[in-house]
Amino acid sequence: MGATRTPRERWIEEGLRALTAGGPEAVRIEVLAQALGVTKGGFYGYFRNRAALLEEMLDTWEYEVAEAVIERVESGGGDARTRLERLFAFVAAADGPMTGVAADLAVRDWARRDEDVAARLRRVDNRRMDYLRSLFGSFCADEDEVEARCMLAVSVRIGSHYVAADHRGRSRAEVMELIRRRLLM
Repeated sequence: MGATRTPRERWIEEGLRALTAGGPEAVRIEVLAQALGVTKGGFYGYFRNRAALLEEMLDTWEYEVAEAVIERVESGGGDARTRLERLFAFVAAADGPMTGVAADLAVRDWARRDEDVAARLRRVDNRRMDYLRSLFGSFCADEDEVEARCMLAVSVRIGSHYVAADHRGRSRAEVMELIRRRLLM
């Protein structure tokens, strides 16, 4: 019986973990193979080189944080507020190497130094904002209010991880709940 081949997705997932931990420079074939407990020879059965892996990592990240999230939210049906509730809950619980905020922050950092990654990040952020506009726009008539709510929702998702402030007797979870309720008014 032959050895079981490490699935392509595991290489991509491990690459995203390395990206999150140390940036694109940390995505090294030998290091990934060691983390997966395999030889690096299996890597070349899926990817022609490191650049191909990086591209597939970004493809996977883009799909998982935009289209897959939207598909999951939409599959549950309901009105716009219900779908926003589902979206906020899903995003708050997302913690994996592909959908967690750490991967998002790592891609954002990478985009500061790479024009192609910056273009992809812009595409992802525009997709997220367009989806939020469609939801908020269904119950907010004021376009300025819709845009403000969209920006706040995205900014809180990304920026709250940088804020180390205390919340005067409230937990971070309680403050996030206050924000959620305010956005859904």
